[in-house]
Amino acid sequence: MQCCFIGHRVVEKKEELLPSLRESVLTLIHIGVTTFLFGGRGEFDALSWKMVTELQKEYPFIKRVYVRSAYQYIDKAYEEYLLESYEETYFPSKLERAGKYSYVERNYEMIENSTYCVFYYNENYVVPLRQDGKNNLHLQARRNSGARIAYQYAVKRKKTIINLYKQSKDATL
Repeated sequence: MQCCFIGHRVVEKKEELLPSLRESVLTLIHIGVTTFLFGGRGEFDALSWKMVTELQKEYPFIKRVYVRSAYQYIDKAYEEYLLESYEETYFPSKLERAGKYSYVERNYEMIENSTYCVFYYNENYVVPLRQDGKNNLHLQARRNSGARIAYQYAVKRKKTIINLYKQSKDATL
């Protein structure tokens, strides 16, 4: 079985999140998850990768997979670099023409290939204002973060969701 990790780039109260993250990953391993999928962007992905890597010492059969949203073709040196941190990496073929929203399609791919989805998703999160290439602030904050889009997709696909933002309030297996 497989599990993916998806969340906001910034994690509030990281130290408070770690026990719930550890407990969730351990539970997933004990019910048969052997492969963990990562997108590799942001603090939640980094914390999740670190936790799975730490637990891999005790459970050497678990595998970390980096699902790329860019670089369909990579050279040997970059592949070797990635494989220092992951057991496998791949670029989903349906992302070939995804453009600047390839991370959304990558998240869909990870969700489709997972039995369990571990999220760090705050339904009240608003994407902060950004500057465009001309140093102008976008005037409207967006409510549709990548985590929100992925979370809604996982709900629609009826995946088992563990939302660690709520500190396990809706994190049931």
